[in-house]
Amino acid sequence: MQRLLNAFRHSARAFDLLIRSERAFQEEAALFVLAIPLAYLLSTSWLGFAMLLASILFLMLVEVLNTAIEATCNAVTRDFRPEIKLAKDCGSLAVLIAIILTAGIWIGALVQRIALLA
Repeated sequence: MQRLLNAFRHSARAFDLLIRSERAFQEEAALFVLAIPLAYLLSTSWLGFAMLLASILFLMLVEVLNTAIEATCNAVTRDFRPEIKLAKDCGSLAVLIAIILTAGIWIGALVQRIALLA
């Protein structure tokens, strides 16, 4: 049980740091809050509602991992190294893929909602 409590404390500390200092994470957290009522209005089922919100949480997860990659690379060296550049670029690509996935899910839900109204 103590290990679980420690993990929660570490996670809360990371969340606090990211919400105060990482612009992309701040934007995604704000997007999540705005998405709650929008997902409710847009979804046609509770599963759809959950999937819309889960897509944004997935995007936030990838952003957290990208930040971890960048922090690790910066801790190793600030000098230019092709391997470090590749690691950071791959993290950035992962975020882009998550954005495309999230946008696709939300666009699909919007198209479904419009089709039901027609």
